Amino acid sequence: MAQIPNKSAQQTAQYAVPTSADVARLAGVSRATVSYVLNNTSAVRISEPTRRRVHEAAKELGYVPHAAARSLRAGHTRVVLMPTPQIPAGPLFSEFFNELQWALSRFDYTVVQYGSLGLTGEEAARAWAELRPVAVLAPGASGLGARAVDVLKRSGAKAVFTLGPQRTEGAHALLMDQRRIGNCAAAHLLERGSRRIGVVIPGEQGLKPFARPRAEGLRQTVAGYGQGATVTELPLAYDEESAARLAARWRTLGIDGVFTYNDEYAMLLMRALQDEGIAVPGETAMIGADDLVLGRLLRPRLSTVRIELPSGQKLAELVDRVVRDPGMEPEVHDVLGATAVHRESS
Repeated sequence: MAQIPNKSAQQTAQYAVPTSADVARLAGVSRATVSYVLNNTSAVRISEPTRRRVHEAAKELGYVPHAAARSLRAGHTRVVLMPTPQIPAGPLFSEFFNELQWALSRFDYTVVQYGSLGLTGEEAARAWAELRPVAVLAPGASGLGARAVDVLKRSGAKAVFTLGPQRTEGAHALLMDQRRIGNCAAAHLLERGSRRIGVVIPGEQGLKPFARPRAEGLRQTVAGYGQGATVTELPLAYDEESAARLAARWRTLGIDGVFTYNDEYAMLLMRALQDEGIAVPGETAMIGADDLVLGRLLRPRLSTVRIELPSGQKLAELVDRVVRDPGMEPEVHDVLGATAVHRESS
């Protein structure tokens, strides 16, 4: 009686996993050359025709290098770990991170976003270290300290960057001082005659790391101006009912200029003020932040603070430079700029 072939064995034969030896035979080179080419090793010079033959052979066979094995040999991966911020990212920051990921991929890095909600400090560093990243770009809210940075470096990370308002010992710092945005908004309102300035404090808990520094920057600028200028904090949830309640008591507050934290809160508050019969900018000048396209479609068109971030390409070049020279002293890079854009609302 004929034996029925084992189906799983058939599938295994049909989908035999190609190896680097298979690629070497097809390309007519050594396995070492295949390793040098596919791992993008810069220490060994390989001619361009040979590189093409290796890549074509790998593509024809469907060969993909084994990341885990490569990591064991190197002590790290080509992974750049970007822990997910615990703050809702607006369009500007989403575009920045997308551009950065694309630029890093051009340097043969794989960007992995890590959902580290609730993890901070050394606990977060140990969780990230399990993936053996070659570089980590940690948001400021992750609370990394010198010991956490050391955990990452001991696990093989050659570059550790923090993104936020403060630097961490042992890590390269990409400073994003949100106070500059508040400084810029306050200067704009003061220059146009506002003296009783309101500053919106969003009710969303996740926005506090952005909102509080922006309000602090505004207070600093107003305090430095003097001449009786004052600041009033305006807590505001992101819903129409909260905006309507604030607009209903607006005239009792005596505010003649307001910084709304961002353009989205500006749209919410402007609509509520107009419903209450309060003219913008006639009774109250208004400025937001982020320079969203929708702000230009409002009537009156919304004045805003345009936030300037570094190009993803330049930041990717910096990451690659530090990975290649991990012994370099940690540097501080001031990467956030702010410029007021004057439109009709102020």
